[in-house]
Amino acid sequence: MPSKSAKPRRSGPRETPSTRRIAIVAFPGVTLLDISGPAQVFAELAAIELSGPGYSLSYLSASGGLVPTDVGMMVDTAAIDSVRPHQVDTLVIPGGPGIWDIRKDTRLMQWISQTLPKARRVASVCLGAFALAWTGALDGKRAATHWRYCPRLQDSFPNIRVEPNAIFVKDGRVWSSAGVSAGIDLALAMIEEDFGHTTALDVARRLVVFLKRPGGQSQFSTVLAAQASDVEGRFSALHAWIIENIASDLRVETLAAKAGMTPRTFARTYANRTGMTPASGVEALRVETARLLLESRQVGGVIEVAKRAGFGDDERMRRAFLRHLGVSPTEYRNRFSGG
Repeated sequence: MPSKSAKPRRSGPRETPSTRRIAIVAFPGVTLLDISGPAQVFAELAAIELSGPGYSLSYLSASGGLVPTDVGMMVDTAAIDSVRPHQVDTLVIPGGPGIWDIRKDTRLMQWISQTLPKARRVASVCLGAFALAWTGALDGKRAATHWRYCPRLQDSFPNIRVEPNAIFVKDGRVWSSAGVSAGIDLALAMIEEDFGHTTALDVARRLVVFLKRPGGQSQFSTVLAAQASDVEGRFSALHAWIIENIASDLRVETLAAKAGMTPRTFARTYANRTGMTPASGVEALRVETARLLLESRQVGGVIEVAKRAGFGDDERMRRAFLRHLGVSPTEYRNRFSGG
């Protein structure tokens, strides 16, 4: 059965002096969403009146033509030779299972190496961080990649400071993002850098992205982390109930009764399944609730956020934030609310 084709224009909209070229590299086995996610975000700007030069998109591969993605769909590309390194404003290297083979593609890697110092900024999505690492572009810098591959990136390149929880990282002119959909967050952050917070939120709304996530936000929510440890999902319903009743008295006796266990059995079983004590689990879920409230600015002050998240007072919340996130609630809001 022939594979389907997703055929973006070879060089995107015609480049004019009022546009900045975003070059997205493709290779056999590239993850489709690593390309299409950021590309759709960048392309959405065409429908918005901008305060500065817009973007033109180029999809490039070593020889040009149709390139198979990881899901069998094809991306139509232009040859890298058709774009000179100095013509690139933003270079984006996506990831995918084919990333391990591009290191042997001398032609492509040479073009990437020549383009890196000339582009205004460079970025990787997911496993694309390894391509940047092979060129030395990440030496001495902070970087993100898919959480599964963070240990491999760190072990292979000790000079890189891998941030295993970050959705994306910007270190100077070098950007890197976590896996797959995080490329959308990275692209939105680039738009925010170029055109401001309001334009980035406008693009997010147009794409029906629920929330423009800040780069320092964890790849894993506390709920997902607990569910990943609790492989049988024994406490999934309990976690949902805790979130719905986050401001209530959630002592271990209450949780045990909800789970249908004695307090002692519940405490032991919960710790074995999730890697956390019940008290630690509740505190982490309260931090997550407070974090989302602080990001959205739906609640006015830190004291009110502390009450809604079940901390009771802002000092208790401040200590919990420092334990879990390394910053105070006020610092977190200033960094990540985008207000």
